[in-house]
Amino acid sequence: MSRPRPVRRWRSLSKPQRTEFYVRWSLYAVALAQPVVTLGLVAGSIGHRGVVGWELAAGVTGTLAASVLNGLLIRVGLPAYLGRRPQPYRWVVLAGAVSVATSVAVLLLGPPLESDSSFSTTVGMVTMTFWIATAAVALPIREAAVAAVAGMALVAAPLLWSGAEPGFVAGMAVGCLIGASLAAGTARGSAWTAKVVWELDEARDTQARLAVAEERLRFSRDLHDVLGRNLATIALKSELAVQLARRQRPEAVDQMTEVQRIAQDSQREVREVVRGYRTVELHTELIGAASVLRAANVDCRTELAGADTLPAEAQSVLGWVVREAATNVLRHSEAANCLFRLRVSGGTAVLEVENDGVPAVPAPRTEGAGSGLRGLGERLAAHGGGLSTAGSGSGRFRLTAELPIGARESVA
Repeated sequence: MSRPRPVRRWRSLSKPQRTEFYVRWSLYAVALAQPVVTLGLVAGSIGHRGVVGWELAAGVTGTLAASVLNGLLIRVGLPAYLGRRPQPYRWVVLAGAVSVATSVAVLLLGPPLESDSSFSTTVGMVTMTFWIATAAVALPIREAAVAAVAGMALVAAPLLWSGAEPGFVAGMAVGCLIGASLAAGTARGSAWTAKVVWELDEARDTQARLAVAEERLRFSRDLHDVLGRNLATIALKSELAVQLARRQRPEAVDQMTEVQRIAQDSQREVREVVRGYRTVELHTELIGAASVLRAANVDCRTELAGADTLPAEAQSVLGWVVREAATNVLRHSEAANCLFRLRVSGGTAVLEVENDGVPAVPAPRTEGAGSGLRGLGERLAAHGGGLSTAGSGSGRFRLTAELPIGARESVA
């Protein structure tokens, strides 16, 4: 039975994408709550003494317009906070102008503020609070604070000009700024969470790239140490042999014999370097894989039975399985748990690697994708073993490597 499309869509997202999706729609819900609050105030104020129809109409109309603009401001403001686009100053000004106009209209069209102004003051403060909280996501913190103070000043100036008591206006403005600061801190904290998750994901990718670059550097350094001096010696002795041969000196044969010996030694040393580079140890790889996975917030467990009885060659082959499996978990899954299980019975070692991070919609395969698993299969086949993979509808993935160990000397 196939899952509903929204469920498949959700499972296909990475952890940073899910976090951003949740934060974005949480902020949208806050913007949609603004007209709901206003309509509730309107319902409670119908027939109330002193509340006029023009005041109710201005409150409902202005709040709906401000809510739509705040939602659009969140749409462009969150990417700006995440560094994907410039700050949307025009949207901030437009949403702020509508919010200020709505607040001023409601406060001036209603009864005198000192008499019966609960509806007017509440709608005005709610409208400004929602806009300030939204602007805090779209703008840097200092600019958002300046915008909040400027917006409240634009609301207070017409009220003072109309003859309202300065103390009442100042108290309303300060109370609104305090409430708006709390709302702005909550909204900005949610956006900060999404930004941190993206930065952690980028840091993990960078760490993987640095690990690959470090390994390449180590390998190139080993090759340079082995071949650099020998190749320079071969070049010099070959040049000397050429000069001696042109003079028909018998020493040219001795020089070429020396070149041949150095070339054979270089070939042997390169083989040793490659053998050392390609040989891994099972316990070392398990410790390294567990450390890297736990650093990526993946709960890693190991169940080893008979690992110490494996011969060195079998440990090396299974160590490569551990390394490739851990790399795949980091690069191609969103796993929260990973298990390495080893069993040795009947002359066969079975290594299983299971995780729960398979996305519902697999990423498109690119050229060369899956070469790591193909290489493991070829390596196991060369030793009489095999590699198999299995997935499940619950998002779990299992990689199984079987390797006959034979009657070889074990390593304790």
